[in-house]
Amino acid sequence: MKLLFATHNPHKAQEIRDIFLSSGSALEITSLVELGDMEEIVESGDTLVENALIKAREGYARHGLDCFADDTGLEVEALNGRPGVYSARYAGLECRAEDNIQKLLGELQGIQNRSARFRTVVALILDGKEHLFEGVVNGQIIDHKTGAEGFGYDPIFQPNGYPITFGEMSESEKNKISHRGMAIQKLIAFLKNQED
Repeated sequence: MKLLFATHNPHKAQEIRDIFLSSGSALEITSLVELGDMEEIVESGDTLVENALIKAREGYARHGLDCFADDTGLEVEALNGRPGVYSARYAGLECRAEDNIQKLLGELQGIQNRSARFRTVVALILDGKEHLFEGVVNGQIIDHKTGAEGFGYDPIFQPNGYPITFGEMSESEKNKISHRGMAIQKLIAFLKNQED
């Protein structure tokens, strides 16, 4: 079975493949880029669920393949859930991950409550039917970048129960406990059930 992952992000595509492989799944995962599809999908939703569905529906419509997509947000308690759905473009549309990190750290300067959570919603379109899966990991925003692994906010997010940030974890360590890893594991379990 071939599944389309509706993303243009090579980091995400590799992370997802690694999770599928480590779970023993034999599914073939392809991405929009690998299909030669470079046209961006506009994430116009106001929620993670809406954006994940927009991307999955568009990938399915363009290529006629069973398709899944995700949307992830970092939700900071002291900022009323911001940056949330705007996490990837928090510092502006053409910003870099570093710009997002600096904006977030600036907003949290002097604030004691640094509780946050990463939340991923995965939308799957399988045989024309829509399914949703969610993964959440709680943690803290530390006051400086630590670690060079991962991407996005990983160097400033320390998951509860761990003395290190996502940015200090190996990809396989992070995938075992991450929000995206949890959501994808639920997706994999669902797909295995469909095969039985």
